[in-house]
Amino acid sequence: MTTDIVLLAILMFAVTYPSRALGLLTPGFERLPAIATDYLQLVGPAVLATLAAVAVMVVENEDGTPTFHVGVEWVGVFVCLAIVARKGNLLLGLVAAVGIVAIARAVGLDTLAI
Repeated sequence: MTTDIVLLAILMFAVTYPSRALGLLTPGFERLPAIATDYLQLVGPAVLATLAAVAVMVVENEDGTPTFHVGVEWVGVFVCLAIVARKGNLLLGLVAAVGIVAIARAVGLDTLAI
């Protein structure tokens, strides 16, 4: 992991936080139509999900060309989705996904043969 990812996370926070904090910062925000409020609340998670999907599905070869990747990270994503759908707890899903990927990498099962 490089520090570029940390910088990306800070940049994502700076870009998505204002749209999520709009309700606290703008008087009369509650008068917006429900669909507009729903949209503004989902902008941040949608951007994060898109970046995470690219990080899981695309890797670079030795020559620098991006290729489609199937690995243990996919298992982590599906476990996270299942836990969030079942329990409604994002933190628990993320912890489980990170744990699965970390254990698989420590044991040496970090790539699936597909």
